[in-house]
Amino acid sequence: MAMETLTRDVPSSMQHHNNSSVSNMKHSYVQLSKTCLDEDAQINKKLPKELLLRIFSYLDVVSLCRCAQVSRAWNVLALDGSNWQKIDLFEFQTDVEGPVIENISRRCGGFLRQISLRGCQSVGDGSLKTLAQCCNYIEYINLNGCKRITDSTSQSLSQYCKKLLSLDIGSCSMVTDLSLKAISDGCPNLTSVNISWCDGITENGVEALAHGCPKLKSFISKGCTRMTTRAISCLAQHCVKLEVVNLHGCNNIEDEAVIKLANNCNSLKYLCLANCSLLTDSCLVSLAEQCYQLNTLEVAGCSQFTDIGFLALSKTCHLMEKMDLEECVFITDSTLFHLAMGCPRLENLSLSHCELITDEGIRHLSTSTCASEHLAVLELDNCPLITDASLEHLINCHNLQRIMLYDCQLITRNGIKRLRTHSPNINVHAYFAPVTPPPSTGNSRQHYCRCCAIL
Repeated sequence: MAMETLTRDVPSSMQHHNNSSVSNMKHSYVQLSKTCLDEDAQINKKLPKELLLRIFSYLDVVSLCRCAQVSRAWNVLALDGSNWQKIDLFEFQTDVEGPVIENISRRCGGFLRQISLRGCQSVGDGSLKTLAQCCNYIEYINLNGCKRITDSTSQSLSQYCKKLLSLDIGSCSMVTDLSLKAISDGCPNLTSVNISWCDGITENGVEALAHGCPKLKSFISKGCTRMTTRAISCLAQHCVKLEVVNLHGCNNIEDEAVIKLANNCNSLKYLCLANCSLLTDSCLVSLAEQCYQLNTLEVAGCSQFTDIGFLALSKTCHLMEKMDLEECVFITDSTLFHLAMGCPRLENLSLSHCELITDEGIRHLSTSTCASEHLAVLELDNCPLITDASLEHLINCHNLQRIMLYDCQLITRNGIKRLRTHSPNINVHAYFAPVTPPPSTGNSRQHYCRCCAIL
């Protein structure tokens, strides 16, 4: 009976999933099965249903499904909706189809608060409409990579799920502005949205979202090439509580948009502007003047930034923990000097392809408070002026866990060996090109290396 119910309600991979946690519990389940096949087993008689349900509430999906096979009593307990308030089906994505979602929806009802269907490409609008109708109190839903869903899903969520707080529709290629318009109309409490790689979304959808969801704290739109300065300016104007903004690859964004964010959203903590190549130091200066709580700044590929912008940031953004400055090709050792003095909490710093950085900049960094107490990751790929002297300086960085040194041609194996001698737990990523063999002697015949033969 229990197996029939389980087979009907969940994909087969849930029944036979072999992850490590389940393997460790397998023996225990066998013993429990022997004890609990009897409906009058002591554990069922001694403990009240409420306490058993509380114990079951700590189990994951796989464990609940296994428990449902132990006995009729446990089947009822395991499949009780109160145990399915938070569901993540990512590990079963290839097996999850519409009927599974519909069965789960009917079982969970008003108990369900969070569900992740990330990567479940077989799930469509019809199943998600059932989910929305049955689970009115859902707050978090992740549909990232569910490529079959359309605007119809967002319209169902808007109609039935008024308490929705977080929506992830990243990589849902058939979603358009109509989805954001629907969410703005029906979900005024939304605090987080991810629309990354949704090519059908334009500034019109973002403006509708901004007007209807003023409580928004997180806005992620990686790869949305149709995003505009006007859209982000509108978002900044109406969603002043924003703390997380990711505009990676939105290469039409100009300084005006970031300045508007800085002026209106003073609680900003995480900002990604990677590959927004039109931006200049003006927007960094505005961030420095307004956003003192900023702790993560990712600006890889912003090739117009210079020491001037990072000098301004170092004077006020003292909570900075992570900075990705890859391919900020105009920065020099001056930036490192000021970051060393002004950002004592810095843990993760990427300077890859910053070709003007030298050993002197690394020396300043290594003597700072952040280096001695916090710096854990340092990326220096393709910094051609860095030598073994920099590695000597980094010996002072006692918490350094990983350093990237690809294509640093002046770094030697001996330099890395000395660093590892002082810091044996450090993870060094480096590449050394094969040595060209010396020309042969004593033979008049010309020899070519294999590469030359191929060419």
